Amino acid sequence: MTLELPFGLRHASCVAFGEDGILILGASGAGKSSLALELIALGAKLVADDQVELYAEDTGPCARAPAVLQGLLEARKVGLLQVDFAERAIIRLVIDLDREEQDRLPPRRLVRLGAQEVDLILGGNTPNLAIAAKLYVTTGRRH
Repeated sequence: MTLELPFGLRHASCVAFGEDGILILGASGAGKSSLALELIALGAKLVADDQVELYAEDTGPCARAPAVLQGLLEARKVGLLQVDFAERAIIRLVIDLDREEQDRLPPRRLVRLGAQEVDLILGGNTPNLAIAAKLYVTTGRRH
């Protein structure tokens, strides 16, 4: 069964490698901003932190930050950091930090964003998640 995620404003974070976006979902305190910070350290640009606007373009489902939050990233116990940001990204991968993967080599999981299906990782308690996510969107996954 494919999870459905409606367009609109979501409590999430998003980063991008080029135009390829990674949408990070999870409850408050799940580690969305921390994962975004790790991905930025690996070369990603921030798209949005805390609030992400999801919308459709001809190229697929996209994400952007509300204007007031552009370029701001919360580093827990440090403060709000000003970072380089991308205006928008095409969502290529969704990571759900609230759910933990049980399979060592999981099947391809999907989330529906509008008319498109996007790959989904159940990322709760996943070691090396930032590195794996970067490789997933930049070089792909063998299915």
